[in-house]
Amino acid sequence: MERTSLVPAGSRTIDSSVGFRAARRREALRAFMLAVPLLIFLAAAFIYPICKLLLSSVRSEEVSRALPNAALLLREWPGPPALPSPQVFEALAADLQTAQGEGSLAAAARRLNNYEPGFRTLLMKTVRQLPSASGLPPAEDLPRIDRRWGEVETWRLLKRAASPLTPDFLLTAIDRKVGPDGAVAPVEVSQKVYISAFLRTFAISGGVTLLCLILGYPVAYLLATLPARQSNLLMIFVIVPFWTSLLVRTTAWYVLLQPNGVVNSLLVGSGIVAEPVALMFNRTGVLIGMTHVLLPFMILANYAVMRGIPPVYGRAAISLGAHPAVAFLRVYVPQTMPGIGTGMFLVFVLALGYYITPALLGGAGDEMVSQIIALQMERQLNWGLAGALSVYLAAFTLVVYIVFNRLVGIDRLRLG
Repeated sequence: MERTSLVPAGSRTIDSSVGFRAARRREALRAFMLAVPLLIFLAAAFIYPICKLLLSSVRSEEVSRALPNAALLLREWPGPPALPSPQVFEALAADLQTAQGEGSLAAAARRLNNYEPGFRTLLMKTVRQLPSASGLPPAEDLPRIDRRWGEVETWRLLKRAASPLTPDFLLTAIDRKVGPDGAVAPVEVSQKVYISAFLRTFAISGGVTLLCLILGYPVAYLLATLPARQSNLLMIFVIVPFWTSLLVRTTAWYVLLQPNGVVNSLLVGSGIVAEPVALMFNRTGVLIGMTHVLLPFMILANYAVMRGIPPVYGRAAISLGAHPAVAFLRVYVPQTMPGIGTGMFLVFVLALGYYITPALLGGAGDEMVSQIIALQMERQLNWGLAGALSVYLAAFTLVVYIVFNRLVGIDRLRLG
């Protein structure tokens, strides 16, 4: 006699689906646990420093930390045209001496010097002459030490710098400032630096992107249409530059492009030019060096798409009467738009952050935003302005991604 199962078939199906989902959850948890060390490393070494730099564009705690009592009282000061109360003068005098003893005055003086050149000298001069032997109260003694303490503008700037959150760095990065009346206004023409630097950076990055597309598209097409053996051999020449240091490649161009270098020697020797051409310390050298470094990215992005395009489409267009050039432009090129968009996006974004090549091959009129950021961080120690410039650069990169994604759909890149 056959035995019949007492468990309904529907229950067995439910049990198996529940077990399958539990197994999938265990696999997902195991994969996540394996990735936790990498996530921690990325958060500690990459995400946290970048977020801290970006946050420094709106935070300014040097003055409030060094002069806490004066900063607290200045919040209640209504501002011009009247000077602060005598209590503010007394708090400032006491805070200056305390900050000098604790070693925090130098950072505050450097921060205030960003507002008004000479503010550091004012603070150091004042703290050296305190406490004064004149016996005068601080409200009278500080203006005696330096007349600027009797000017409302000095206290207005001190109040702005004492605020822990400030828009000043973001405004400075676009050549703007807050005037005495509290309105945002452009800075003087002689102080306009950053807008022109952004425009110059975008122009150089756009020029490099266009050159890489013009030079890289035919190479990618050649690699995609050649037999596999020949294509793999030529691909080695595209990949080899990745094995060489960026500094070494840029220095090599430094040797090649100098007035007595290889390039000028060939041009003069062949009679093309009568005297050496200026190929260094100008925009030409920057474009040549950056194009050479970034060209492989354009080639590889287009090659990844081109190798997946069947050649039968072009042959079909030609068999229907289209000229080969027309078939190439109207049938083949539209299919490569994801590769063109990806390559242009990669090259443009990488060019935005270039520092070494413009510094070595460019001139005074080729300074890019990345060089200004490095200058503010390493020499000026103005991390707030460096963070503000980084914020705008990151925001523009995001805008570029959205535009490229809308136009050519770079997120739908075909890899096979």
